[in-house]
Amino acid sequence: MAAKLRKGDKVIVLAGKDKGKTGTIASVDPKAGKAVVDGVNMAIRHQRQTQSSQGGRLPKAMPIALSNLAFVDANGKATRVGFKVEGDKKVRVAKSTGDVIDA
Repeated sequence: MAAKLRKGDKVIVLAGKDKGKTGTIASVDPKAGKAVVDGVNMAIRHQRQTQSSQGGRLPKAMPIALSNLAFVDANGKATRVGFKVEGDKKVRVAKSTGDVIDA
């Protein structure tokens, strides 16, 4: 199945402790149905000090369910993503505006 949300997409969080926050997708795990969004669902992780890096408590973005994310269209509004065939290519389309997402 084609991915509705991909790495680099700007998304908004629909549910959870970070509801309303926006960010870009850093990575997607389609098998688990989760994505890591920059600056969203942050947790503190302890890092041991090494010769090359300073240790301590570092914030890290944790995965969030894809169902709790919505694509942000050109107007800055949350929209669903659909598919349309243009010529011989299948492209993603914003449902609210009908604009093609990826050219």
